[in-house]
Amino acid sequence: MARQNANQNNLVALDVGARQAVVRIHLLGALRAISYLGEDLVPRGRKARAILGYLCLHAGQRVPRAKIASLLWDRVPDHQARASLRQSLRELLLAFGPLADEILETDAEMVRLNQRVCWVDSAAILAGPHPANLLRTDLAALCEGELLEDLSGISEAFDEWLLMERARFATEITGVFDEELHQIAKGDVPAERRAGLARRIIACDPTHEGASRILMTALADLGEKAQALREFERCRMAMRSRLEVEPSAESRALYDRLRSATARQSEPDLGSPNRAEPRFIAAAPAQIASRLRIGVIPFQVTGEENTQLAFSLSQEIASALARFRWFDVVSALTPQPQLAQWDEAFLRAKGWHYAVEGNLISGADKISISIRLMDIGHDIRPVWSDRFELATHMMDQLHDRVVAPVVARIDPAILFIEGQQSTSRWSSATRLVVQAIPMLASMRQAPFEKAGELLAEALRLEPENAKAAAWSAFWYIFHIGQGWSADPAASIRKAQELAFGAIKSDPESAEAHAVCGHICSFLEKDFESALHYFSVAIRLNPNVAVIWAISAATYCYIGQPDMALKHLERYQNLAPSNPNTHVWDGVFTTAHVIARDYEQAYRHGRRFVRENPDFSNGYKPLLAAIGHLGRRDEAAPYIQKLLALEPHFTIEHFIRTYPLARQEDRENYARGLELAGVPKG
Repeated sequence: MARQNANQNNLVALDVGARQAVVRIHLLGALRAISYLGEDLVPRGRKARAILGYLCLHAGQRVPRAKIASLLWDRVPDHQARASLRQSLRELLLAFGPLADEILETDAEMVRLNQRVCWVDSAAILAGPHPANLLRTDLAALCEGELLEDLSGISEAFDEWLLMERARFATEITGVFDEELHQIAKGDVPAERRAGLARRIIACDPTHEGASRILMTALADLGEKAQALREFERCRMAMRSRLEVEPSAESRALYDRLRSATARQSEPDLGSPNRAEPRFIAAAPAQIASRLRIGVIPFQVTGEENTQLAFSLSQEIASALARFRWFDVVSALTPQPQLAQWDEAFLRAKGWHYAVEGNLISGADKISISIRLMDIGHDIRPVWSDRFELATHMMDQLHDRVVAPVVARIDPAILFIEGQQSTSRWSSATRLVVQAIPMLASMRQAPFEKAGELLAEALRLEPENAKAAAWSAFWYIFHIGQGWSADPAASIRKAQELAFGAIKSDPESAEAHAVCGHICSFLEKDFESALHYFSVAIRLNPNVAVIWAISAATYCYIGQPDMALKHLERYQNLAPSNPNTHVWDGVFTTAHVIARDYEQAYRHGRRFVRENPDFSNGYKPLLAAIGHLGRRDEAAPYIQKLLALEPHFTIEHFIRTYPLARQEDRENYARGLELAGVPKG
């Protein structure tokens, strides 16, 4: 597998750590809590935040309410402290919103944080082993700052407890660093890797002499002896200012040896003008890979003040891309900020098919982020790019405003490009699925039938391929919806078999769960089950834009157009233009009809059917809107086209089959069709 070769190139295959977590909680630095949708869940009150921090550091334990009350309200009577605790707990639950019942368990005497659905940075750093050979210092680099640094001064009792927790954490993290240093010292670890890991330890503890010595040695091995000497001076200044001590004799001896070696060099080595720059042999002749590989290069930054932010952003994007199950994602393990490294030889040597690179520029009050996707084919060329600006006071929204839209747009961009390729750079059943998707999205019968053949062949080659099964199930659903199925009952059974088989093959496939949700809703009218599958799909990968549109259709069916429009807004923000999913844009028209906003439905519906003339379900909500607006004279050409696509469509058929849960919505929709002149039966 491509993932297994990544470590040989000083790379790791990204695993989605805490994929099942519904909230990510950061205790290092200012307390932050972010839902799986990128929403800020931190309560405004400091005591409510303190409760959350306390529970995180006791994750999984049932904590007595009396203990928390006495800690935070140590100067008031017990009954008043308990009352204040109830109010702060209520504030915390309100901040968590619909996730509250999953995150917190409370009763009259105890409170407990459900650690199974929460990812907490301090616990993750100390836990091990980590997935995909990700060392704890790699995670620590993304989690800088003092433990709950913004919660000092709440009460004397809480301050004493917090001081002890900080001391405990400092002791444990020092043990982590020592363990990582031991790992670095073992075996033949490349100098670049030693330097990167040492820098990560230093980022968390600038006075760590062991890491400083390893960094000095690694820099010397890379030919950067001047930088090695400067590292000693940096460490000495840090130890003086923070600890009021001098470096050890061992560090001083290493410094003296390096300085003597530098002095003996009478002239620079002209044969190796830049030994720090990695050398790459020419890429081997192109081979057909079994899976598509996407590389994420650590982002560049102007200036050094945001180097860690740039690296963290690239890691977040890599982790989010790894949730898409049909390609492999690899990302550099350590920050390597020199742009000269990312030359053509480097890219070709890695065996990637695509690479993501970015640049971060700091301004006085904002940060600009430019991101590009490069196709590493015969020529290396950019195929997608975007630019984002974020005010510095909005950095807590980085995931929602940058990471989510980037990965949501990269996935369809790659899928579209690969679907148009005349020659294959990778070969698997998934390749056939990628070719089939644009044909399926056309909604024209000839290419649609061809898509069915490709999907069937993909399943023949790989019966357990979840992506092939999920899209095959979609094929059957649309085959029924377009009126092309000779045996709708058999097609429904086949769609059900494929969709639930996809979940069995890959329980973490967001696509498979979304398809199951649509089958439950559209074909079975089991809306409760549908909402369950959509909820799971969004948790597995909230950045698959089409899932938001599919789930919006179900909210239309159950008479919740406001929620449908909210999901559609998310769908549109994530992927404003995706030719492979544009048929779902028609859900906007349906949502406006259910909301009785016929003018909006009319405007959107006309545009949609013009862009998707062969999708029969696009005409139905438009005609309902036309009827309610009293514009029957405009309906004739749309009725003619609808009946050409579905010759047997009538209002009676609509009432019998269309999945509207509420009688009043069904009657209102049918009344609009009648007013437009659609045949009754």
